[in-house]
Amino acid sequence: MAEAGGILGNQKGLEELWTRLRFLFLAIIIYRIGTHIPVPGFDPDRLTELFNQNQGTFLGLFNMFSGGALERMSILALGVMPYISASIIMQLLAATVPSLEQLKKEGDSGRRTINQYTRYGTVFLALIQGTGMAVSFGSQGLAYEVDLLFYLVAISSLVAGAVFLMWLGEQITERGIGNGISMLIFAGIVAGIPGAIGQALESARQGDLNPILLIFILVIAVAVVYFVVFIERGQRRLTVNYAQRQGRKAYNAQTSHLPLKVNMSGVIPAIFASSLLLFPTSISTWFGQGVNAPEWLQDVALLLGPGQPLYIILFSALIIFSASFTLL
Repeated sequence: MAEAGGILGNQKGLEELWTRLRFLFLAIIIYRIGTHIPVPGFDPDRLTELFNQNQGTFLGLFNMFSGGALERMSILALGVMPYISASIIMQLLAATVPSLEQLKKEGDSGRRTINQYTRYGTVFLALIQGTGMAVSFGSQGLAYEVDLLFYLVAISSLVAGAVFLMWLGEQITERGIGNGISMLIFAGIVAGIPGAIGQALESARQGDLNPILLIFILVIAVAVVYFVVFIERGQRRLTVNYAQRQGRKAYNAQTSHLPLKVNMSGVIPAIFASSLLLFPTSISTWFGQGVNAPEWLQDVALLLGPGQPLYIILFSALIIFSASFTLL
């Protein structure tokens, strides 16, 4: 009977796992379909030309996090960055503002209230970024006709897309596997891998890239993934001894282990640093491209571009700060 009960329990567990996996795959398919739905009013040919000229810059990094949605000017072009930025801001405020800190201590009801504040913050940040994106791209001649109706449709579409991704990520967290926002980021990054592999193979075929160098890059990529997984799974198991007491005598001593991971904070510090740097860079880029835009906004966009010394320094400092903050 006990064995039959165990088999039945395993079957129920597998059924629930497959149900969650199916929901996750369906959500990712919906997300990928959404990245191909364009915002009305933009010229796709001019957008393609713009991104071809800005490969390896901030636009390319933002486009990678959006899963290619920004390059196609999809309704999901803002991606999950407004939600991540709002979540990080709320976490920092909850640790410093007494009223929010009290909400954290109220259990599930307080968590729901903080989540609601995070949603409001997501809408606010998406509105700022969507406005900047529409104004910037419109001033650069990337739209067919720039008027009030264009701005209204473009901004509302971008904000609605960001809110939809926030909702989809929460649904994946509740009904899927793992953190929903991380799954969406993973799906967006992985979506660009086949294209990158095809481009590398085509470059090797045309002679622009040495095949030996391509194999070396592949080996390095596999080694980096292996090293990351190795570090992520690394932990130190601290022995904890428990003793049951009856009166003054101890008996039936039990031993367990307390696992301490090498990387306790996971990928949160990297996401934290990326989102905080992407937000001011996006604002300076969107609002700094117009004819009458202030020069200091353009300077900020250049200084905070990927690969720049200031970007690397701030990115490293934010990772260290976030990793220390999450362990407090």
